[in-house]
Amino acid sequence: MSKKVVGIVMGGYSSEREISIESGTTVYQNLPQREWDCFKIIVDLNQWKVVDHQENIFPLNLDNFTFKIGEKTVHFDVVFNAIHGAPGEDGQLAEMLSSLKIPHTSCSRSTAELTFDKRNCLEKVKEWGIPVANSFAFDGGDSINIDTIVQKVGLPCFVKPNRSGSSYGVVKVYEKRKLKEAIETALKEDAQLIIESALVGMEISVGAYSLKEEVIVLPITEIISENDFFDYDAKYNGKSQEITPARLDKISRSKVNTTVKKLYKQLNLKGVCRSEFIMVEGIPHLLEVNTIPGLTAASLIPQQVKAAGIELASFFESLLDEAMKKNQ
Repeated sequence: MSKKVVGIVMGGYSSEREISIESGTTVYQNLPQREWDCFKIIVDLNQWKVVDHQENIFPLNLDNFTFKIGEKTVHFDVVFNAIHGAPGEDGQLAEMLSSLKIPHTSCSRSTAELTFDKRNCLEKVKEWGIPVANSFAFDGGDSINIDTIVQKVGLPCFVKPNRSGSSYGVVKVYEKRKLKEAIETALKEDAQLIIESALVGMEISVGAYSLKEEVIVLPITEIISENDFFDYDAKYNGKSQEITPARLDKISRSKVNTTVKKLYKQLNLKGVCRSEFIMVEGIPHLLEVNTIPGLTAASLIPQQVKAAGIELASFFESLLDEAMKKNQ
């Protein structure tokens, strides 16, 4: 049986570019070379390039997603999407690959667009009876009425860019007078913001993926940040304690698993996704859904996969196998 050619797409246009390259490199290093012919696809605004094992660089033809080695044109059998932010997490890549009928490990453009937009996603899940924090939508150019915002969400609150990850631009606000400055900080990341009540309770993060038509929920991670919240520093510089499996009782764990499966099915998710919650009096309140979660050494999904007793290599292989099956 000939080896399948897999392109692992990483990089992208957002602040999360470097983390995405680390995530993609984790996949690249873990996939067994005897089974897969692996290439890195590095994405930048001005060019998309293919890198092989010898660090040779080839331009990627975006019209048909192929590249040439000498006279030979190389086609990808499957693509592993490891781009956090645009153009991987917002659905642009999914649309490109779907139009070319190339199997990929991420969800459709419409699902990606919905989940990438925190405000719309939370509004949608609220309709399905999934609890979320009170929130206020703010767009760049809107006049800032501090009293109206505080009346809606209370203090402390979180000011978040609506369409970015890795906690870039997120500010926790305790005092009215600090709200304007927090809004200005978050607007540097995105012209749309979501301002949310700060929920009090255990913060948890949980991955899920599909295997043979079944949604598998990974062990839940409990997050205890040394910082004021699970910010960039806590996520990537070891400033948090992450306990997998989380110290939840059986009933709470069951509620989380049921909610995660419901989200996965109703949002029409694909591949591995990760949802963040705050447990408020035993009830999981959704913060956000990540359709392209981090896969770096410091990331939560590899920790959860390990806690589930699964080898990272076979986990990544199962995601590629599922993607190819879905496309048949």
